[in-house]
Amino acid sequence: MLPEILLLVHLAIYKPQIEAASHVVLAVKSLSMTDRYDNAFVNGVFKDNILLALNYLGGAVKGKNDINWDEVEKPFHYEFTLSPGQEFAFHDGTLPEYSLNVTKTMNTHFMWSEGYKSDGLLVGDGVCHLASLIYWAAKDADLSAYAPSNHNFAKINDVPKEYGVAIMSPSPLGNLYIVDNKNKPVIFAFDYDGTNLTVSVTEAS
Repeated sequence: MLPEILLLVHLAIYKPQIEAASHVVLAVKSLSMTDRYDNAFVNGVFKDNILLALNYLGGAVKGKNDINWDEVEKPFHYEFTLSPGQEFAFHDGTLPEYSLNVTKTMNTHFMWSEGYKSDGLLVGDGVCHLASLIYWAAKDADLSAYAPSNHNFAKINDVPKEYGVAIMSPSPLGNLYIVDNKNKPVIFAFDYDGTNLTVSVTEAS
């Protein structure tokens, strides 16, 4: 029985690697949290708002009273899956043609009452950078992706201009829509290492 036991142990150890190998990487995009803006204070606001939005997305934060900034700023991994035909919208104010099969949003509206910070001009500044990163990854993965409002009024460091997305909740025109137009599920993974945020899109093989 010893060889059989060793085989089971071997498979248990390598199962995650086997599962990972069964997925095809479609796109990987990253940006640094150190250069969101040229001013250090504003950069910090952008960074915190991006990380807070991702904590809402992952469910670690559900409201302002849940926010512990030490926890929000820790490295993390989070992912969600879209099945064929399912849609992601950055917020729940959606265009009619993109409201039929929305299964995932950021779960937030980027407001002061939700704990988002202001740089003195707008509350929630920085979340457009996150939306742009997601949009860039989705387009590179050849998914159906639509951003009605471009962010061409201001540059987004590390993201090509054509992928800039302007988010304005609850406006349907200030949103980002992604549809899994493939015949297999796609996984969006978010990894933050304390400095860099990476979005990867994979497809089951």
